[in-house]
Amino acid sequence: MGLNGTLLAIDAGNSKTDVAVLAPDGSVLGAARGGGFQPPVVGVDAAFDTVAEIVERAWAAAGAGPGAEAGAHAGAGAGAGAGTGTAGLPPAFVHVAACLANADLPVEEVALKAALEARGWSRSVQVHNDTFAILRAGIDEPRGVAVVCGAGINCVGMLPDGRTARFPAIGKISGDWGGGGGMADEALWFAARAEDGRGEPTALARTLPGHFGLPTMYALIEALHLGRIPHERRHELTPVLFRTSAEGDAVAQALVDRLADEVVALASVALGRLGLLDEAAPVMLGGSVLAARHPRLDARIAERLAVKAPKAVLGVVTAPPVLGAGLLALDAVGASGAAAARLRDHYAS
Repeated sequence: MGLNGTLLAIDAGNSKTDVAVLAPDGSVLGAARGGGFQPPVVGVDAAFDTVAEIVERAWAAAGAGPGAEAGAHAGAGAGAGAGTGTAGLPPAFVHVAACLANADLPVEEVALKAALEARGWSRSVQVHNDTFAILRAGIDEPRGVAVVCGAGINCVGMLPDGRTARFPAIGKISGDWGGGGGMADEALWFAARAEDGRGEPTALARTLPGHFGLPTMYALIEALHLGRIPHERRHELTPVLFRTSAEGDAVAQALVDRLADEVVALASVALGRLGLLDEAAPVMLGGSVLAARHPRLDARIAERLAVKAPKAVLGVVTAPPVLGAGLLALDAVGASGAAAARLRDHYAS
């Protein structure tokens, strides 16, 4: 089938998983998408069962000849359980690079790597936190720092010699502040106190309940508490916060400014750990909140980072994270720059 020497790239986030089967020259032979990777919810084995089904579809697409990849993308919305297990998937990959959500601590990476090795897909396996996929997707060589702000917030850095910088990024107990979920909670806190008189006035007391068609914060608090508005819908309030900030509300603006300062703190500490504070190193921003390019947030990040790391080069990652996982796979086997360029071209088209 012309699949000798293939590599496997996995980007498994909480909400979706992308898989690509690659040739050593950077060509994408097959790809597939499926459900999210959530070991804390379903257990490690079940989480990898979901990944295995997607890998099998990507493998089948790679072996089906011309047009297979288009078919894989056409079925990208299929979730876990759509396939038939892994009976048709031999241990054929030269290397597997897996960038996984919930691999927040090195000890978790070790455990997830052991579980992935047990699948028998390759004798060579690397597991990374999924933030590394976003970083590698945004840089031309494995050197730089990425700050990702989506549902949560995280930062990682890497050097070509394999050294990395990272944070636990598991919530308040590890010192985190920000992320879409955290920003929504902060907005609710200030809005509730504004309405009942404990805090300073803010338009958030009107705009947050208004998003759900409710007249007051009390009504929104009640709806959230009683489950009439599902907990997962709180993330919808983060764009409302940014719109309220853009309209000039001082409390909302202060929250946006604090997020910018947190991004700069993460980036500058990571740069310092890698010895890059005084070098022209890339600092890549990713995730739904940072990729939205909010003017006030962007301007403050640029201003504050210029003080902490004057030579840092800011960028925004818009490429799919599976590109980063693929580039990490190519790095691991010493692939050429032309192979990396070919893979980038594929995901740019």
